[in-house]
Amino acid sequence: MFKKILVANRGEIAVRIIRTCHELGIDTVAIYSTADKTALHVQLARESICIGPAKSTLSYLNIKNILEVASNFGCDAIHPGFGFLSENETFAKLCEECGITFIGPSSEVIALMGNKKAARKLMLEYGIPVVPGSNQEIIDPPHGLEIAKEIGFPVLIKASSGGGGKGMRRVFHEHEFIDAYTSAQSEARVNFGDDEMYIEKLIMNPKHIEFQIVADTYGHVVHLCERDCSIQRRNQKMIEESPSKALTPSLRAKMGQVAIKAAKACHYENVGTIEFVVDQQGNYYFIEMNTRIQVEHPVTEMITGIDLIKEQIRIAFKQPLSFTQDQIKINGHAIECRINAEDPRHNFMATPGKVERLHLPGGMGVRIDTGLYQGYVVSPHYDSMVLKIIVLGNNRLEALRRMRRVLEELVIDGITTNQELQYFILHHSDYIKGNFTTGFIEENLDELVGAIYEK
Repeated sequence: MFKKILVANRGEIAVRIIRTCHELGIDTVAIYSTADKTALHVQLARESICIGPAKSTLSYLNIKNILEVASNFGCDAIHPGFGFLSENETFAKLCEECGITFIGPSSEVIALMGNKKAARKLMLEYGIPVVPGSNQEIIDPPHGLEIAKEIGFPVLIKASSGGGGKGMRRVFHEHEFIDAYTSAQSEARVNFGDDEMYIEKLIMNPKHIEFQIVADTYGHVVHLCERDCSIQRRNQKMIEESPSKALTPSLRAKMGQVAIKAAKACHYENVGTIEFVVDQQGNYYFIEMNTRIQVEHPVTEMITGIDLIKEQIRIAFKQPLSFTQDQIKINGHAIECRINAEDPRHNFMATPGKVERLHLPGGMGVRIDTGLYQGYVVSPHYDSMVLKIIVLGNNRLEALRRMRRVLEELVIDGITTNQELQYFILHHSDYIKGNFTTGFIEENLDELVGAIYEK
């Protein structure tokens, strides 16, 4: 097994990776920016080193510095977590060239599946259903408008190298297209260094369903069932659960096999997700593949009992999968809430600051993934997510009630969070019934924020 792994990330995912490494007897090296000197992941790692100033481009995205640290500290592998460099094919390739194992897929696969247009083309070749959209290079905004007219409004403009909802715009009317395209392209250029765009039909009010894929070096590919990620705002997920109330056993089995087929099509290795939208008639369409561990991976871990970080490390060390498809069983129902340092009453403005008092709930079937501790200062420089709550129940109703109880018990004083918003979502009749789609937050935001004010 690896002797020492550098964790090229921060926050709760860095803590999560470090803990699994130590359970496997692997030493860890944490990197941190000047803003993260007192972060929990820095304290938990066996060794740590400042990688640069607070600005992420000079620290957590500083490929040269990270590789130098990995080499100087004798690391034989790097785990990128999610975000930052996790889907950067250049970083993965440089790791390979330096003789350091990148814990993830190959740079070639990252490049292929990271380009949404190329991924879409590959899926079409393998007979996998995709959302109708552009299959040609878009020369400029007017050319894009002509393609959008052919597809038919409403359409979704996407950055080919995008992710996390950036470089993405929904367009309902022809006269809105040029401004939306220009805006999305500019955002893509800033965030991804690539302004190639593509256009697809906007499926109205779908479910966002993703299948967890695990694949080893020996051609074994399995899926660990689905996660329903439909509760999201501006394409940023807020609540995830598994299994999805929208999928019948037969549809789950069918989509799972399609997900495996998609992974095999690109010769995938390691952990990833195949993302689908499912319309109200039960038709499903491939939209993209995430070539990394997902924020919401604990949902799958709770219902299957499989440590996905451990599997990532084992696969990267060329070990075979420790389970087969027929050994995967869904045990109960899991829900995850992402707690962000942001104020829903003021357009979700970020709310960095010092955590004056902290109480983390516990009890049966409760898991908290976080880098928070009392006295910790939440930085304004990075993503606003500070904590993930994951609960497991014997069924969805039990999981729902457990999550409500945990949110009631959770105390984070000193910063404003979206905790109350999550609480009211879990009491909404449409969420309780499972009658929610990706448009849920947009449709009910005024009501939900009003409930916070009334409280």
